[in-house]
Amino acid sequence: MRILAGEFKGRTLLSPPTALTTRPITAAAKKSLFDILAPRLVDAVVADLYCGTGTMGLEALSRGAGQCTFADRDRRVLELLRRNIQTLGVQDRCEVWSGDIPHRLAEWLGPLAGPLDVAFVDPPYADARSWSWPAATAVIFDPLAAHLAADGLVVLRVPANLPVPEHLGALAVRRTKRYGDMAVHLFGLTAGGDGP
Repeated sequence: MRILAGEFKGRTLLSPPTALTTRPITAAAKKSLFDILAPRLVDAVVADLYCGTGTMGLEALSRGAGQCTFADRDRRVLELLRRNIQTLGVQDRCEVWSGDIPHRLAEWLGPLAGPLDVAFVDPPYADARSWSWPAATAVIFDPLAAHLAADGLVVLRVPANLPVPEHLGALAVRRTKRYGDMAVHLFGLTAGGDGP
């Protein structure tokens, strides 16, 4: 995996162990997505949930984000993530959360200094397929909405054939992009959203 653009363009990142079930995003899909997000990334506060070795959050930092918080439950990939962070020299712009995201996200988000500008939500496909959307909204999307900037985005990547509701609590789909067998749904706050 490589950083595609910005400060660290061309730098190679450590990838997850091949034994893990991963959902690599192609360079073309990542470029398309980040071209959409680019205007929002300068000095942005970013969260990368289900981050793996950090390809999305580190790309955001390369493109000007000021801070990124990474979260995953797999200690093996988090060790590789920490090495990627160290290799790029961005330790002062990163925080790493280790644990079960649905159970701990609200607790983790509480101390954040400012609102989130972009939050990537990239669950394992098996997890996403088994989600109850009301339950996932309560433990993932409601906490994100409560900490999202007024013009912030939640970027949800799931299998292309998985039906996703148009509304998840205070969030509504703004745009959907499909890339092969995956879909990326960009959610923003509704007019009555309760972000900070």
